[in-house]
Amino acid sequence: MKARKPEGTLRRGWTTGACAAAAAVAALKALLSGHFPSNVTIHLPRGQKPNFTLFETQMLNGVARASVIKDAGDDPDITHGAEVVVEVRFANTGNGITFQAGEGVGTVTLPGLPLPLGEPAINPAPRQIIADNLRRIAKEFDSKLDLIVRISIPGGEILAEKTMNGRLGIQGGLSILGTTGIVIPYSCASWINSIHRGIDVARANGIDHLIAATGSSSETAIRNQLEILDIALIDMGDFAGGMLKYLRSHPVSRLTIAGGFAKLTKFAQGNMDLHSGRSSVNFIRLAETLEAAGANLDDIEAARQANTAMAVLEIASRSRLPLADLIAAGARETARAILSGGTEIEVFIFDRQGCKVGHAI
Repeated sequence: MKARKPEGTLRRGWTTGACAAAAAVAALKALLSGHFPSNVTIHLPRGQKPNFTLFETQMLNGVARASVIKDAGDDPDITHGAEVVVEVRFANTGNGITFQAGEGVGTVTLPGLPLPLGEPAINPAPRQIIADNLRRIAKEFDSKLDLIVRISIPGGEILAEKTMNGRLGIQGGLSILGTTGIVIPYSCASWINSIHRGIDVARANGIDHLIAATGSSSETAIRNQLEILDIALIDMGDFAGGMLKYLRSHPVSRLTIAGGFAKLTKFAQGNMDLHSGRSSVNFIRLAETLEAAGANLDDIEAARQANTAMAVLEIASRSRLPLADLIAAGARETARAILSGGTEIEVFIFDRQGCKVGHAI
C-alpha cells in the first residue's frame, strides 16, 4: 500500500478468500468424486467466474487437501505468492460448515471485530464466498453440506508481523480477507477498512483516547511524548478523512493526531487525502499563515516561491516563528469540523528527526 503506484494499466488479482474458496472446491470435489480436478472455477459475488490452477493436492484418511498460490496481480500485497491451503473433511450430519484456523491463520482474541472471540480470523465475506461455492458442489453431487474446512497459509505468522493484526487482537497469523474476491491494485479500501476495524477494536475494549499517526516516523515520535497502548494506535496513513468520518459515527472522547509538517499542512488546508499524488500544499496559503505568525515581507515572498513545505518551516525556524503551532491549530480545527464536536482533539507535528515542532490542544 505504501509503494508508489506504477504507471499504466494494472492487473487485478484474487483475495485470500477467493483462493481459499478455489482450494476448498477442489478438495470437496475430490471427497465426492475420488479425484482432484486440475483446475477449478469459482463464483464471486459480483458475477465473475475466475479459474484457478491447483498447486498441490493430497487425499489421506478421509481428508482432502488442496492449495492455490495467491496471485494479487500488480498490488503490493504481502500475501502475493503465498500458498493458501484448505483441508476439507466430512462432519456429523446437521453441523453445517465449520471453519478452523490452520498454520499461519490467526485467531480472534479481542472484541470489536465481526467475529466472536476464539474464532478463526476468516472474515464473514470470505466465509460466505467459500460456503456458496461449496454449496454448488454439494448440490451437483447431491450431497449434504456438513463439512469441516481448515485453512492454512504456511509462513503466515511471519507475514502477519507486517500487518495490523496484532493491534486488532488477531494472534497467530493472517486474516482471510476479501469482500468481493478481487484485489484492485493500490486500492485504498483495504487500508481504510483496517482503520475502521482498529477503531472498532479500541472502542470495544474500553479505549477512549485514540492516537492516529500519518506514518511510522510520527508513530515513533508520539510514543516518545505519550504513554500509549498498542491497541489505541491507529495507522491513519494518508486517510485522514476516512478515519474522521468513521469516528463521527463511532466517537471517542479524545483523539491525538500526529504527523509531519507537510502532511498536516495539507490537512490544515482542508485536504482529506494526504497522499503526495492526490493532494498538495497550497504555498500561497502557507505564506499567509507564515505572515500571521509574524514573518517579514522577504520571508513571506520566499514562502510563496518555495518548493517544499519543509523549506517554509526552515524559514519560520530561523526567525523563531510559531508556524508549526499555527498549522497544528488549523489541523485541529479541520478535524473538529468533521467530528462536529464531542471529541477533544490534540495535534502534534514532528520534523524528520522526530522532534516536536508544533502542538495544538
